[in-house]
Amino acid sequence: MADRDRPIIALYPGSFDPITLGHLDIIERASKVFDRTLVAVLQNPKKEPLFTVEERIHLIEQSTAHLPQVEAITFSGLTVECAHQRGATVLIRGLRVMSDFEFELQMAHTNKTLSEEIETVFLATRNEYSFLSSSLVKEIARFGGPVDRLVPEPVIAEIQQRCFPNLPPA
Repeated sequence: MADRDRPIIALYPGSFDPITLGHLDIIERASKVFDRTLVAVLQNPKKEPLFTVEERIHLIEQSTAHLPQVEAITFSGLTVECAHQRGATVLIRGLRVMSDFEFELQMAHTNKTLSEEIETVFLATRNEYSFLSSSLVKEIARFGGPVDRLVPEPVIAEIQQRCFPNLPPA
């Protein structure tokens, strides 16, 4: 049984390059369930991101400004170690399609092996975001397509400026 004398802190790890409306949906819903939600931006040296870690943190902070119990942080290494360091006992994972579930279930079992006290909670993405990924957003933006229905307001101009720096802001 959970010790309700302590707040339940959830950690939502990911690249968030950039944060999408699907991510924001999961964050908003997690913030209704848990006392605090930490959106943890992974520093992954194997990826070439569109935005720096600092820029992603800033975009998450702007996109979640209406959620006082949400905090954007950064980490490298194992997710469960980040959770321990921040006092989180729950990992949030979003599910879009069945293939996500297979991967995420494997990760949940791995994390449970690494840390018995950390639980993984899956939140199914709303239908309108089930196709959405940061990679898809970047691809659309690189070809000049509209991203206004895919990312939070603070991200729109930033992603357009990053993909087309010579265009005037929208």
